[in-house]
Amino acid sequence: MLDPADPQLVVDSPTLHFSWLPADPDAVAALVPPGLRPRPDRQVFMNQHVVEDDAQTSGFGAYSLTYLGVGLDGVDAPDGVTPGGWWTHYVTSSPRMREYAVVRGAPAVLGRTTIDVRGEALVAETVADGVPLIRARARVGATGHVVRAGHHRYFTHCAGQLLSAVYPFIAEPVDPFEIESVEFLEPGHPAYALRPQNPLLINWGFYAPRTSFAYPGGLTPYPGGQQARAEHVATPHQVPVRRARSGLPS
Repeated sequence: MLDPADPQLVVDSPTLHFSWLPADPDAVAALVPPGLRPRPDRQVFMNQHVVEDDAQTSGFGAYSLTYLGVGLDGVDAPDGVTPGGWWTHYVTSSPRMREYAVVRGAPAVLGRTTIDVRGEALVAETVADGVPLIRARARVGATGHVVRAGHHRYFTHCAGQLLSAVYPFIAEPVDPFEIESVEFLEPGHPAYALRPQNPLLINWGFYAPRTSFAYPGGLTPYPGGQQARAEHVATPHQVPVRRARSGLPS
């Protein structure tokens, strides 16, 4: 078992990462624990990525992962703009990574994520317990000379306390990029509470065939109850109804 106090590095992972506004804002807000506050817009985020080779990680080995969560108010990443996030679901194909994440407070379960890119069409799918849960479709272009770098801040709950960690990343995003649909395929699964509204409203996002990031070596206890800083609201773009193929209720 990996020591959860050790940092871990992942390089060159195909990654789809984006955010949307939910169909049921109250259900999303109810997933955030005391001590943290959801953003007023109840923004939801998702990251789907695949690591195909053991040599791309410092200790995880090859794996795939989808994590989902709720954007938070007043606990931004170090840039002061990117919202912190509360992980609500965390699906990985690797038992080793699941053990590492669970000890750090992540709600990790075993499952599988695939990312299939054919020409400009990208399809990313997440499966847990043999059941397809989420399918995202996007239109993607080629990578250029732009590099996207920064940090994300994610929260977990472990041993009776809230924990916070900052995760650095470097990505080479494609251009153009457009999310076309996000389907939540299993209404009986708890993740269905995070489904997007229809028409689909995307806050931000990218797809990068190569993304590198690190899991920090330590987790910082967070007392909660801090006053929120001024809200930073990204302007969402609306997917035209003709392209929002999710078929989900609004």
